[in-house]
Amino acid sequence: MASELVVRACPPFRVPGQDPAPAAAELEREALQFLDPPELERARAMMPLPRQDFLAARMAQRRFAAELLEVRAQDLTASYSCPQCGSGPGITHGRPGYALEGAPAPLLLSLSRAAGWTLLAAVTAPEPGQRLGVDVEDPLGLDFDGFDAVALTPAERRAVASLREDNLLRARARLWARKEAFLKMTGEGLRRPPETLDVLDRPGVTDLAAPASGLPDDLVAAVAVG
Repeated sequence: MASELVVRACPPFRVPGQDPAPAAAELEREALQFLDPPELERARAMMPLPRQDFLAARMAQRRFAAELLEVRAQDLTASYSCPQCGSGPGITHGRPGYALEGAPAPLLLSLSRAAGWTLLAAVTAPEPGQRLGVDVEDPLGLDFDGFDAVALTPAERRAVASLREDNLLRARARLWARKEAFLKMTGEGLRRPPETLDVLDRPGVTDLAAPASGLPDDLVAAVAVG
C-alpha cells in the first residue's frame, strides 16, 4: 500500500424535516454489531443526541479505515492513545487507531466534527514517527468578544485586525482549524496555550478547501501532517 493522505467528509446524521427515529434505531443496531465494548460503554453514558453523533462518527471512521485497509470493519479493534491515559483497547479517546489481527494497523487517523458534519483524514502506510491531525470549524461558533486575545498570537491578531463580519469570522476559523489540526498532530491538544502557537505559515499545516474536503462552503478545515 502506497502512502497517501485521504480526506473524507460525512454529512450530518440528522436530516432536517425527516423523522430521525428510524435512522437512529438502525445506527444503534449497526453499532452493536461493529463497535467494540469500550466504545459502546462510553456511548451508553451519553444523552440520546450526543450518543447518536458519537456512534455515527465512530461508525464512519471504522468503515473509512476498513475501506483503506481493504478489510472488513468487524476485523478491526479500536486502539486509541492518550498522553495521560495510555493506549490500548480500553481507551476510547485521544488519537484514533485500530489493531488488525493483534497488530497496529498501518494507518494514521484523525477525526473532527462541526455543525453536524464529520471530517475524516487518514495517511496510509505512514512512515515511522509520522503524525496526523485534522480539524473542521464553523465560523459562526467563533463570533464572540475576546476570541483574538485568548486564541491568536500577536502576528495573527495583526493579520485579522482589518477584517470585519463574515471575513473576520472565516479568518478566525481558518486559524483555529490550523491550530487544532496541529495540536492534534502533536498530541498536545489545548494543554498548549493556543495564543502561543503561530500558524500563519507553519510548515506541514494546510487549509482544506471545500472541493478537497467535501465539506460545505460555510465550514473551514485544515490538516497537519508531520
